[in-house]
Amino acid sequence: MRLGIIGLPNSGKTTLFNALTGNRRETGAVSSGKLEVFNGAVSVPDERVDKLSAMYQPKKTIYASVTFSDFGGVDKGFSEGGLAGQFKNEMAQVDGFVHVVRAFEDDGIPHPYVSIDPKRDVEIVDGEFILSDLIAVEKRLERLQEEIRRAKKVDVDKINEEVAFMERLKAALENETPLRGMDMSEEEEKQIRGFGFFSQKPLLIVFNMGEAVRAPEDIMAYTHRHSRLVSLQGKIEEEISQLDTADQEVFLEEYGISEPSYKRVIRLSYELLGVQSFFTVGKDEVRAWTIPVGATAPEAASVIHTDLQKGFVRAEVTPYQDLLALGSEAAVKDAGKMRLEGKTYIVQDGDIMHIRSSK
Repeated sequence: MRLGIIGLPNSGKTTLFNALTGNRRETGAVSSGKLEVFNGAVSVPDERVDKLSAMYQPKKTIYASVTFSDFGGVDKGFSEGGLAGQFKNEMAQVDGFVHVVRAFEDDGIPHPYVSIDPKRDVEIVDGEFILSDLIAVEKRLERLQEEIRRAKKVDVDKINEEVAFMERLKAALENETPLRGMDMSEEEEKQIRGFGFFSQKPLLIVFNMGEAVRAPEDIMAYTHRHSRLVSLQGKIEEEISQLDTADQEVFLEEYGISEPSYKRVIRLSYELLGVQSFFTVGKDEVRAWTIPVGATAPEAASVIHTDLQKGFVRAEVTPYQDLLALGSEAAVKDAGKMRLEGKTYIVQDGDIMHIRSSK
């Protein structure tokens, strides 16, 4: 799972990347003109893993993870030249976007536009995504018309079905509606997955408040279509992330902060991808595993090992809250809270599972 950090120049993309990953990349560096991609895998904060680890005292504790990519070395991106070349190709490979939007004033930092206007900056990037997707849809429609001219009569109806679907996509894009906002069947979503449409990818908008203590209500009141919103003070979050655990706790206590905002961004990014966690527990390891929302028990088993899916018999399932409330697996069994589930069971977020397999 990989999310690309995007935004206009000087919005604080690298600052956020450093805050999320604990990296110390230099910000505000002169552009090399050559695209560089910096990746950082981070653990997803989850107090359920913390509590299970405290309960079992395992040799290893493994959290779910998500990878963030910072596209550096270029100063054009969205503001000059649009989406093109290697920049566009790299963005096509991510599963979703974290769009960093500048929401702070700083006379020492140049900005591509005269005034700071977060809403405008969001719409500039959105517009580039929609335009890129519209061009791709129009090219596909042209190819489909060529196929109709060459196709046998028996194949024309099937091609026309795709034409009708592409026309629906085109109409939405021409109406400036991102494809993530369209109602599509599961089959239709599969049909266009290979296109890598930008406006279909999940989007988290992060309003970067910089170091200024400024109430974000006026910005957060902006309800952007089909995406999630969060605000943070990027520079402060970067500084917090560089501290060791003890110093972080002192800093947070001094300022009355329950947890750094960058941890919330990580969790939101994880949820954004339409995934959830189930757990395996024991003295050797407590681990969070990542599966799509709606995955079945055998599909969850395959994440642990493909053989477990092939030989799947049953899954022993304990809801996290029941284990936490009752204190032990033995107590859960005595209370009748541990269930045996079959191949059609839809795994729920927080399920603790043990897979019974013939392999």
